[in-house]
Formats: sequence, C-alpha cells, structure tokens
Amino acid sequence: MSQLIIFGTGYATATRCYNTCFAIKNSDGVFLIDAGGGNEILKRIETAGIDLGDIRGMFVTHGHTDHIIGAVWIVRVIEAAMKSGKYKGDFPIYGHDEVCRTLKFMCDNMLANGAYGWAGGKIKLNEVKDGDTISAGGNVYTVFDIFSSKKKQFGFTVEIDGSKLVCLGDEPFNPKCEKYVSGVDILMSEAFCLERDEEKFHPHQKSHSTALEAAGLAQRLGAKELILYHTEDTDLAHRRGNYTAEAARAFSGIIYVPDDMEVIDV
Repeated sequence: MSQLIIFGTGYATATRCYNTCFAIKNSDGVFLIDAGGGNEILKRIETAGIDLGDIRGMFVTHGHTDHIIGAVWIVRVIEAAMKSGKYKGDFPIYGHDEVCRTLKFMCDNMLANGAYGWAGGKIKLNEVKDGDTISAGGNVYTVFDIFSSKKKQFGFTVEIDGSKLVCLGDEPFNPKCEKYVSGVDILMSEAFCLERDEEKFHPHQKSHSTALEAAGLAQRLGAKELILYHTEDTDLAHRRGNYTAEAARAFSGIIYVPDDMEVIDV
C-alpha cells in the first residue's frame, strides 16, 4: 500500500498550518514533493516517523518561497547525514531550470560549506523538462509544465498501485495540459477558498481556484477521487466540512480535505 503523507496544506502566508507539501511513501522509500517555506519541514518529517535514510529524493515544483525554502533545509540535513554515514547512496533533486538555478544559488550562499557539489557530488540537481520522467521510490513520475501565469511551475502524474494520480501544482488547470490528465483517477488540486468567500480572498486575482471550481474540474475529467490543498487558513476547525460540502455540489466522487500531517492511502 502506498501513502500520501501531507506535511502541509496551507497557502503561501498561512500561519495556522504549514505550507503545502507532501511525500509519497511505499515499500521502496519516500519521495518528497516540495518542502514548504522553512525548517518546519524537518519537524514534519520527524513527526511522520520518517527516517532520513528512507528519503530517496525530492521534486520541487517551482521557486516560490513556500515551496523551495524548505528544500534548503533538506539539503542541509541530508548532507550532514551523508557525512556522518547515516545516509547511503545519492540524493537526487529534480526541478525545472528555474528551480535548479534558484536552489543552487540559495544552497551555495546560505549553507556553511557552499559550493555546488554538495557532499562530494552525492546530492545531485537534475533539471527536468516538460514531459520528462523521473524514477524515484519505485514509481515513475511524468512531469509537465502547468503553464503558470506567474512563476514557471511543473505538476506531475504517477501511477500508484494501478491508479493514475495527477498533481496540478497550485494554480488552476490549463487545457494545454489535457494530455497529461487524461484518465486521471486521483486528482490533487489547489482550492484557495470557498466560492462564497471569493470576494474576500480574490482567488482569481492570485491565479487560484475555489473549492467549487476544483470540484467541477475533477468531475469533468472523470476523476474518482479529489484531494484539495493550498487553502486559506482562517477557519481550520471547519475547513474540512465546509470545503467538502462545497466540492460535493460539483463532484460525485470521494473528496479529501486533509489537515496537516494526515496520511491518505492511495
């Protein structure tokens, strides 16, 4: 059984929950998807009971602060683990050209040892392009450009235990990506706010969707399950109920509105 470990569920400036990032775990190890905006990612990994030695790599979707700064901390602790003999093998990091340039710059200038070639070259930056595949943790991921209206960003598809999971990143779906989402079983989509709160949060001005819009997309694509993330954080106590109820107006499948540190079997 594979699992999605949801480290964080909030948008960029969330203070009541962590920024959206997660991991895919199976018997072959753990693969990180983004790392949030700070060293809180280290606590989240520890709380999840994940040993650093079981993390087999990381994919960084884009260079916004709430997705990439935590990656610097991942590089730091993996490098230390390698030097102490607690991490065996290489640690691959994947991202498009902008991600690779940004992460290299940050690590070279912010970590004590500097100089690209971290841990004697065992931590490896791997540039990926639209349509490339990544083999990690026993799965094969196909990454794709989501045609962001802001900073360049990639999503991905992966087949897990016979189900096709698609992560759309944190912006609304672009029809140019149709070929990648065809046949989706599990759709992961941002949902910045509820439809009723649109005038309060202005999701479209920020290139985001409402829960109702994300649900309508999932229904149109024929998904069986919908996972909503990257939300505002003003009412976490009622978020699951409110977002689920709104999404159910447009989507007939299974709806997940996870809290931070929730684990979803996939």
